[in-house]
Amino acid sequence: MPYGRTQGPRSAHRYADAPDTDAAFRRIAALPEGPERSALRQDVVCAWMPMAVRLARRFRHRGETFEDLQQVAQLGLVKAVSRFDPGLGTAFPSFAIPTILGEVKRHFRDELWIVHVPRRVQELRGRVRSAGHELSASLGGVIPAVHEIAAHTGLTEADVRLGQGALESFTAQSLDALPGRSADSYPLTDTLGRMEPGFDLVIDREALRPLLRALPERERQILYMRFFCEMTQARIGLQLGISQMYVSRLITRTCARLHDQVRAEPRVPSRTA
Repeated sequence: MPYGRTQGPRSAHRYADAPDTDAAFRRIAALPEGPERSALRQDVVCAWMPMAVRLARRFRHRGETFEDLQQVAQLGLVKAVSRFDPGLGTAFPSFAIPTILGEVKRHFRDELWIVHVPRRVQELRGRVRSAGHELSASLGGVIPAVHEIAAHTGLTEADVRLGQGALESFTAQSLDALPGRSADSYPLTDTLGRMEPGFDLVIDREALRPLLRALPERERQILYMRFFCEMTQARIGLQLGISQMYVSRLITRTCARLHDQVRAEPRVPSRTA
């Protein structure tokens, strides 16, 4: 069903090329629910489809495919046609265009964030992002400071920082991605930290420290000479006036007891230790 273009004062409006479907909506309002009314609504949707695609084109290059944007805009158009009531005195373009744009914006807000961000923070992100671009342009490309953005937007500095923190939450990069294009680029996985084996040594030492202090003087002295001074068992026995065999049995027995104590009673290192 062909529709003409709107004429008159609206010709100066930026959407003056919108199809004139006023007569169709009057007919839809006069019809009961049924095939004829559904067919008229479908005709209106088809007539407005180019406008929906045009509105979707505004949001290109924002991380979503244009095909998906068109589908979301068309869904907004269908909702607008279904909900519009000509009896309220509002022109359909004034109702349809905000409905379509709102549907696309809602799609970005609710469906495309990699990290869940509350709506208030999303709004702060938009204000901070826009203010940052405006101030950067006026400052000759210099990135504005937090207090400058706060003064420009009327936000507190805490809110500005909150919005800045959400700037990188919309999209994510694969850990297998190469951050650069040079021949020596490496994936992000190579920059991730790994378990440091020295941490286990620190934990073991802190767990043993109070147990070593509780040992008898001779046992503590022998362990110190053997493992810290790296003296042989024979030299330890000679210095203490005991046999090398006795030194060996004493070291084995003491180490086994310390091992059992650590395993039986896990200890959290204290500040005093």
